[in-house]
Amino acid sequence: MHLTLPQRLASALLALALAQTAAAGELDKIRASGEITLAHRNTSIPFSYQDADGKPMGYAVDLCLKIADAVKRELKMSQLTVKYLLVTPDKRLSAISEGQASLECGSTTNNAERRKVVDFTIPHFVSMARLLVRSDAHVESMAQLAGRTVVSTKGTTPLVRLRRANDDGALKMKIIEAPDHAQAFAMVAAGQAEAFAMDDVLLFGLRANAIKPEDFTVIGKPLTIEPYAIMLPKDDPAFKKVVDQEMRRIILSGEIYPLYAKWFQQPIPPKGINLALPMQHMLKDMLKYPSDKVGDLN
Repeated sequence: MHLTLPQRLASALLALALAQTAAAGELDKIRASGEITLAHRNTSIPFSYQDADGKPMGYAVDLCLKIADAVKRELKMSQLTVKYLLVTPDKRLSAISEGQASLECGSTTNNAERRKVVDFTIPHFVSMARLLVRSDAHVESMAQLAGRTVVSTKGTTPLVRLRRANDDGALKMKIIEAPDHAQAFAMVAAGQAEAFAMDDVLLFGLRANAIKPEDFTVIGKPLTIEPYAIMLPKDDPAFKKVVDQEMRRIILSGEIYPLYAKWFQQPIPPKGINLALPMQHMLKDMLKYPSDKVGDLN
């Protein structure tokens, strides 16, 4: 079947439009839609979680909202609608790489494996993966968990490091994957697992919001060092420039320090618990020279 000249022209124009859409950067998409979508978590206290009404909140969410404002200024938009997308640890990378969200506002570690599919901005926190156990278990080290059940969250770097430590130490632990942090914590609380391996700041957050925090203890030497950063689409230099510039402004202007204090050194919802976590020296040093380049220490 031969196409007429008008049909060939229409086909070529359609192909060009599709190619331009596929090649459109994040800023173009945001400008065209009037919306920016922020991926968030539901139990990553105090970075990204939900209040009783389901509203996203937290340290990383606040940072993302500031970045959204910077995008609005950059595009000279009078209005920019912020939409939210709830993601789980194992779905957060695909939410960014597949274009479902512009930014991921959570507790995600910048590492080499993830940089294959997404980009990261400047880190806003440094955590270390450790173990949460019941206080009455009298466990003080990973070696004492040999042959026992340990849980971690699916799609996280602590899970990978836990498996490696198990193999390296021939500990023969039974390692279970939980779909999210809350369920992993609940397994320890219910005695279904002896320990929960996760970033210590998240463990302290879950412990602080438990009915009886004293029932749980965070123990052990660090399994990993985790530089947390906001994820964004890969290979989009125009969008990344806006994101990095705003993160650098937040840090160098000093805005990040009261923001940190708000979520780590003051009472936070839902229970008014104060995590009482002063900023670590490692993070302070990183903030002196803000950069998206990090060493892979896991």
